Amino acid sequence: MEKDEPLAARMRPRTLDEYIGQEHILGKGRLLRRAIQADQLSSVIFYGPPGTGKTTLARVIANTTKSHFSTLNAVLSGVKELRTEIDEAKARRAHFGMRTILFVDEVHRWNKSQQDALLPWVENGTFILIGATTENPYFEVNAALVSRSRIFQLKKLTDDDLMRIADAAIHDRERGYGRYEVEFAAGGSKYEYKIDASSGAILEYSVEKLPAVKPAPAGGITIEQAAAIALERVKGATMDDLHIRADRDDGRVVYEGAIWFDGYEYEFEVDALTGRITDWDRDREHDWF
Repeated sequence: MEKDEPLAARMRPRTLDEYIGQEHILGKGRLLRRAIQADQLSSVIFYGPPGTGKTTLARVIANTTKSHFSTLNAVLSGVKELRTEIDEAKARRAHFGMRTILFVDEVHRWNKSQQDALLPWVENGTFILIGATTENPYFEVNAALVSRSRIFQLKKLTDDDLMRIADAAIHDRERGYGRYEVEFAAGGSKYEYKIDASSGAILEYSVEKLPAVKPAPAGGITIEQAAAIALERVKGATMDDLHIRADRDDGRVVYEGAIWFDGYEYEFEVDALTGRITDWDRDREHDWF
């Protein structure tokens, strides 16, 4: 682990016991937890919104299994890279009797022919597939692959989950801030602590970046006020639909973030001194269940 890695990378869970959230699929006695612990995983597809822990869960499996673990990103690789993994997996199986788990991140980004190239090697056991996708696999992934995999939906982390993640970072002496006297301010807004806690943004700003990013001058607005200003533009959206963090832009302090609501993603920037929205952009998201 590199000391200059971002907090989120340093605190990434290494074992199931460190993994927070998704109790509906990873709670004590649940099928997926038992399969991972027994190293008897069959092909699976994890799907859910960004930031729910799909890639992290795959890495936990990599740390747990005795099988060879290979990774491909569907955005950066194609059939050529897949053929290389197939040849290496066949060789390991023939010479050492070793299974290969292939993790394909953003598997929905492969087209039908690319997904078809993977199918026979999942069918004959050359690979145990772990697919990760933000899209509904029943619409975006080859039906044959879906039928040969167990589908697990990862849900958005709860407020309690985010607080536990933040608390773990504060008390971890090796990877977090356990060597410092860091605590949540009494009476502080829960939103200030939960927003982007899963990525470590709030803690990094509070502990690591505060000297570099000067607080808003007297009369400026808080991060919670900036969130409220942004939410006013999206009727029906709530704090649960929003992520926000403090940043610095050409010497001025800004609050930047995004709102995901009703099939759209709204990116925004709010000036910390004036409270004025200085940037606003809306993009259509692909609907999924």
